[in-house]
Amino acid sequence: MNPIILAILVVVAIGLVAACILSFASKVFFVPVDERFALLREELPGANCGGCGFAGCDDYANALVEDSELSCSKCPVGGPAVAEKLAEILGKSAGAEEKKLAVVMCNGTTQAAKKLMQYSDIKTCKAAKTMFGGMNVCPYGCLSLGDCVAACEFDAIHVEDGVATVDKEKCVACGACAEACPNSLIRISPAKNVVIVKCHNTDKGGIARKACDNACIGCRKCTTVCKFDAIKVEDNLAFIDPEKCKNCGACAKVCPTGAIHNERKKPAVDPAKIEAAKKAAAAKKAAAEASKAPEAESAKAPEAEGKEEGAQTAKTEE
Repeated sequence: MNPIILAILVVVAIGLVAACILSFASKVFFVPVDERFALLREELPGANCGGCGFAGCDDYANALVEDSELSCSKCPVGGPAVAEKLAEILGKSAGAEEKKLAVVMCNGTTQAAKKLMQYSDIKTCKAAKTMFGGMNVCPYGCLSLGDCVAACEFDAIHVEDGVATVDKEKCVACGACAEACPNSLIRISPAKNVVIVKCHNTDKGGIARKACDNACIGCRKCTTVCKFDAIKVEDNLAFIDPEKCKNCGACAKVCPTGAIHNERKKPAVDPAKIEAAKKAAAAKKAAAEASKAPEAESAKAPEAEGKEEGAQTAKTEE
């Protein structure tokens, strides 16, 4: 027999045997896939950020199928719209997931933080951390080289004036920035809490203040004014319990170094609206005065008539 034909037959035979084995194995080891998984995965945004607490969108979709009690509102990227769609596929209520944000626990601005050295090597926070803890005297503060910025897929964090700053409108609380920070300065916190300790220094007050003008010195003034027992000083650093805090801002007012920030949004001031309000008030006042004028005239008339009659009587008597 021709060797070429023989080789072809052998290859074909091996292929047929392998196909039979694979076909048999696919039936023996077949794992049924819930069709809801594909539907759920299609609705999820595919960011794979881990903000839901799972390894990625696939893992979250699989968990939703397996656990009927799991909330559909855990995707921070998709938000309420995606939660509603997931709930509709699973035939249950979406529920409400508390909005969270990344919070940077540092206010060591360029002016406030004391410099230890000039760093000109690899421009990453992790690299700078290996050199005596960084370029600043405070070893706990923001290194400002942007590892968190590089980790964020949503352009929600930037370094401004030497400190990482979070854009609350863009942040989805995925936690990527928190994982990237070598000083563990960033935490994921409920968005409702707007009174924040912007410091992470656990050194004693005098040492902390020498390193940064804005450092917490553990003076405990904040604890004395808090009426809700929401703030404590532990390891020379103030800590606010997000569950107890009522955002009154009393602690921020008495903090001598400005380490506690009240980030409540202030209403925007529109000069045009203020001017319009002033004009409206002036017009209202003028109208009120105009309405009082006829009454005053009518009140003066009888008085004038009485005086005139009196004068005539006096003349007659004379």
